[in-house]
Amino acid sequence: MRDDLAKACKTLHLAHVVEACDTVAFESKEQFMLDVLKTEIRLREENRLKRLLKKASFTQLKTLEDYDFSAVTFPENCTEVMLKDLCFLERKENVLMLGKVGTGKTHLAIALGVEACRKGHSVRFFRVPDLVAILQDKHESGTLARFQKELSDCDLLILDEVGFVPFHQTGAELLFHVISACYEHNSVMVTSNLEFGQWNTVFGDTRLTAALVDRLVHHAHILAFTGESFRLRHALSTISS
Repeated sequence: MRDDLAKACKTLHLAHVVEACDTVAFESKEQFMLDVLKTEIRLREENRLKRLLKKASFTQLKTLEDYDFSAVTFPENCTEVMLKDLCFLERKENVLMLGKVGTGKTHLAIALGVEACRKGHSVRFFRVPDLVAILQDKHESGTLARFQKELSDCDLLILDEVGFVPFHQTGAELLFHVISACYEHNSVMVTSNLEFGQWNTVFGDTRLTAALVDRLVHHAHILAFTGESFRLRHALSTISS
């Protein structure tokens, strides 16, 4: 009987029903069947989330529950609630986070990315210098087109730390093409310690930089991060105590 159940579940792609039958309490046929199916759904959702988080490749996991928004200044077209609800994803809008180092940009970007994964969205996270290195490597090996397709298929592309490392011309152009492919197709989230007027020091080409910024800011919510570094504040408080 158990072998027959396992075969039937395999045919129906019910990966967790057999195990659930051993753990779910029986009070009535209807209750038992419903609880078994609820277990199947719950475990499917948990496994899907694990796959999405693994694919996203976050450097660490952060959540919105422990995030302090005191350093964030919102534009008129966006609020904290709208950001947490991921309304921008449905409209394929961008979120640009600009401000000094240590003010919580990466934490918030990751937390929003994790929340997007929880809601079933495909997310990819990259430190920009790492992404440029990958793009250059795949360009040289002839596998760039496939990788670009993977990036264009995600719902949210998070580009962390624009401005820390300047790029060679080829790297800048490859990153430009990635961002251009996302334009009005999927959402891009960017963190940077530089104002837009300083981005040409990273990309090394004024015209390319202007075109890239133009694509990012159109349909975008620009968040300003102010105040002193959270990490510096924590370090100073530790020393003083």
